[in-house]
Amino acid sequence: MTLRTAVINDKQPSESDGAEIYLAGGCFWGVEKYLSSIKGVIATEVGYANGNTENPSYEDVCYNETGHAETVKVIYNKSVLPLEKLLALYYEIIDPTSVNRQGPDFGEQYRTGIYYTDVNDEAVIRDSIIALQKKKQKPVVIEVESLKNYYPAEGYHQKYLDKNPNGYCHIPKSKIEKIKML
Repeated sequence: MTLRTAVINDKQPSESDGAEIYLAGGCFWGVEKYLSSIKGVIATEVGYANGNTENPSYEDVCYNETGHAETVKVIYNKSVLPLEKLLALYYEIIDPTSVNRQGPDFGEQYRTGIYYTDVNDEAVIRDSIIALQKKKQKPVVIEVESLKNYYPAEGYHQKYLDKNPNGYCHIPKSKIEKIKML
């Protein structure tokens, strides 16, 4: 599956500026739409991460206890959008204190998670979680792990809200519109 690539400031980012992170925050349709609207995000793709089975389908993830989280693969330009800023924006659209639930969606596939591929990102992520915890009275329960596996979701899930502007989204449209303005 090809990721959509965006041009930043009329040029492709250099390979040394590109980075990837995998973010789970409930139903991936809205999370993808929000993240793809952030300046500095180069590409997004929805899929299933850190589960127990290979090549799961959406139905498997929903009904067969595969252990996967609905996740958005984010390719971003770290010169334009440092990981700390990307994570702060991600925290704006999740309830970091909710276990296996975001908005009206519940189940293990709707857990929050940050899955990294670069070991150097772990310290940045953990520091951001510590800072976030200082703002919360309940424990922050975002799963932080290295990426164990990731499988792209079916084509009809990719850019779902672009294809279905009035489709279901647990993230308020006002937050998606606001992020486009930054």
